[in-house]
Amino acid sequence: MTQLLTLLEKEIVEMARNFKLIWVPISFILLGVIDPLTTYYMPQILDSVGGLPEGAVIEIPVPSAAEVLITSMGEYQTIGVLIIALSLMGTIAGERKSGVAQLILVKPVSYFSYITSKWISGLILFIFSLFLGLMASWYYTGILFEFIPIADFLAAAMIYALWLALVVTVVIFFSALIRQQGAAAAISIATVLIWSLIGGSFSHLLEWSPTQLFDYASNLLMTGRIPQNTLPATFLTAGIIVLLLVLAVMVLRQQELAD
Repeated sequence: MTQLLTLLEKEIVEMARNFKLIWVPISFILLGVIDPLTTYYMPQILDSVGGLPEGAVIEIPVPSAAEVLITSMGEYQTIGVLIIALSLMGTIAGERKSGVAQLILVKPVSYFSYITSKWISGLILFIFSLFLGLMASWYYTGILFEFIPIADFLAAAMIYALWLALVVTVVIFFSALIRQQGAAAAISIATVLIWSLIGGSFSHLLEWSPTQLFDYASNLLMTGRIPQNTLPATFLTAGIIVLLLVLAVMVLRQQELAD
């Protein structure tokens, strides 16, 4: 445990030096507030742009507060995943390329502690940033439209946070598997994208798939009730996260011993 805490402290310090503890939360907050603001002020934005025929009237239906918050959450499905991949792609691959990983692992440091410290630090950064971004979106949505019950919001945020935890784990796994940082990021993004496409196309067959967590969180915001298959999907997601971490440890150990 002491070994893990020491490595985790190293990761947090490195994130602070790279300003990830600043720009990642700010990025997630901006992603969270942009949709409530643009949705509310869209008529004024269109009027300021001009170019419409004289007398033309554009009627934009007012979305519900849940729809606005779901739209904000959807930003993390794309831009958020990209930020995670680009931020974590070198967390292991970069250290292996520079030789830092070999210097650490040649000491009595377990591969499990090394991988887990990377994973926990990534979770701390991105789950914290996600909650900041979603809280900002919830607040502005409430001010401009209507406040969603805080219990429903927190439950939906926790369900969706598990999906982002899986994304973090996928990036950590490919960073351990592939030495090239760019390739690790590209394959991670492609994996999440293909996974999401398959889950969206066959949602009626893959009701326990982790890719359904976004839909379940969205349904909770719309109806105020937790969808039926949410619990099995969360257990399966947690199982996949554990499996990927174990595989990352095994792959890294095998590759390092082979070298």
